[in-house]
Amino acid sequence: MLPLQYPGRWRAANWLLLSSVFLLAIVPAIWATDAMPGWTGLDKWLHGLTFAVLALWMTGQYARDSYGWILLGLALYGALIEVGQSMIPYRSAEWGDLAADLAGLLAGMLVALFATGGWSLHAENWLKNRFG
Repeated sequence: MLPLQYPGRWRAANWLLLSSVFLLAIVPAIWATDAMPGWTGLDKWLHGLTFAVLALWMTGQYARDSYGWILLGLALYGALIEVGQSMIPYRSAEWGDLAADLAGLLAGMLVALFATGGWSLHAENWLKNRFG
């Protein structure tokens, strides 16, 4: 982890974020199919966007030499979600979902490499300067 002022709070936020994503992945997905009938492939876009955000979030807190581990960990997390969904009668596991997760991860990692990596240090500094 980067030399953050509040590492425990960042770790708690990480667990909250990962738990929230898992919870959303196992609840019924009626809203995603019925609420937007004209949006084909919405599920895949949501998978990709979710995992791009997860990659950007995690790379904000860790040094670049950890990015490979972040990529591996989040890819395994995506696989774990698909395994969990395969065990729930009202959900389904799809290879396409895992592919969308990986595409989102790669996109998030590229953005982190070239633009946003280490953003949490900047956020802490900004908050410190703004609020003391």
